Amino acid sequence: MKKIVAAAAFLLIISCGEKHDLKTTQTFVGNAIGTTYGIKFFHDKKLDIKPDVEAIIDMFNQSMSTWVPDSRINQINAGDSTIVVGEAFKEVFDFAKQVHTDTDGYFDPTVGNLVNAYGFGADGSQEKAPSSQQIDSLLQYIGFDKMSITTVADGYQVQSTTKGMYLEFNAIGKGTLVDYIARMLNEKGVENYLVEVGGEVIAKGHNLEKDTDWLVGVNAPKKSKTGEKMVLIALNLKDKAMAGSGNYRKFKLDEESGQEYVHTVNPLTGQAVPSNVVAVNVIAENCTLADGYATAFMAMPLEKSKQLLPQLDHIEVLIMYLDEYGMLRFEKSAGFDAYVKK
Repeated sequence: MKKIVAAAAFLLIISCGEKHDLKTTQTFVGNAIGTTYGIKFFHDKKLDIKPDVEAIIDMFNQSMSTWVPDSRINQINAGDSTIVVGEAFKEVFDFAKQVHTDTDGYFDPTVGNLVNAYGFGADGSQEKAPSSQQIDSLLQYIGFDKMSITTVADGYQVQSTTKGMYLEFNAIGKGTLVDYIARMLNEKGVENYLVEVGGEVIAKGHNLEKDTDWLVGVNAPKKSKTGEKMVLIALNLKDKAMAGSGNYRKFKLDEESGQEYVHTVNPLTGQAVPSNVVAVNVIAENCTLADGYATAFMAMPLEKSKQLLPQLDHIEVLIMYLDEYGMLRFEKSAGFDAYVKK
């Protein structure tokens, strides 16, 4: 119940009346993929989209969730090369390939074996972090370039050049779900909406109540899950998606060594230790891409990010990092400030 209330607060629910003219808000909130979702939209007819949202969540879980034991992706990870996947799976696979290529491999959905080894994944229950020998052994199963997807008679099949690889789309799952819900709203003729899943958002059109673009907050990074979230800056979004990643949200402490481990694993080194980068927010055309790029910039060293930002002119990026004195600093793409509410 607390989760649903939190989602409702995010969406600033104002009206739940029966009258539905074009400027009357319609809102829906609920739970999905281990987090909450919230939808706010305007339409001249009252729409009950709850069944559609539940069908989308079920499709996602059965196809791409490693937390569902008999999902398609888990059957692929178990070594079944005959599994056929649908168009939605293929689309996410292709988006993941794009981000993987654009970020020189810092986004890699085959990092699942390492994520599990650190205890952050669906199959991870380890109390201790993996040893350097274990990490070296698992790195042979990492590399999205070792995987491909091909067309078959009734869909698509995933192939890999190395047995034992573990594919997961958890790092872009929330963004993907946002895009699927947005697509459903488009098909129903909704032209003005805000969709949010676990903090990842997509905004289309305007907030007709206020006759403005949609206003979305970027939270200040914290090293703990306790305490209230503070909005650092507000962004005006129209026909754009935004996703964020931050290691302050999910981390572990090894009691023996005292080492802190974070949920974002560097796929090139296998390490999951904190860096001076504490949070990333990305604005993109869709939320799957925004989510993937945010994960990549969270995993890569700051200097590498600075080199890549000018090359990726189809996204806008805000990187929050700590300088040598522990002060919060910002690295931004050239066009990011254009979205900041003055």
